[in-house]
Amino acid sequence: MDSLSLFKRQNDGVSINSGRKNGGGDQKQQRELTKLLVNVNIQNSLGTIHVVMSPENTVEELVEAAIGIYVKEKRRPLLGSNNPLCYELHYSQFNLECLKREEKLVDLSSRNFFLCPKSSS
Repeated sequence: MDSLSLFKRQNDGVSINSGRKNGGGDQKQQRELTKLLVNVNIQNSLGTIHVVMSPENTVEELVEAAIGIYVKEKRRPLLGSNNPLCYELHYSQFNLECLKREEKLVDLSSRNFFLCPKSSS
């Protein structure tokens, strides 16, 4: 196995494009994220849900994926609802402001989040 194919296999999540700068001998490497590992803690649950998603996915899609994984793995305690619209995503359990559902993951300042049911006010 040559070193280039080994490199491609080890770096499956990141693509690297090389190009010459102004005809000189220096090579510039540009990295593009293709996947993100996001950690979601669900209120009253033990352990973190690990979700791998595209950076272009939205907060709403992350909530759907986290709930889907939680239900699929039969984690406890059981959720009151499997409807993603019944939940809000926060940066932490101490942050009162919830994230906007249409925001893209790549634009967020963290990869660790807290999911809790919407308050019934």
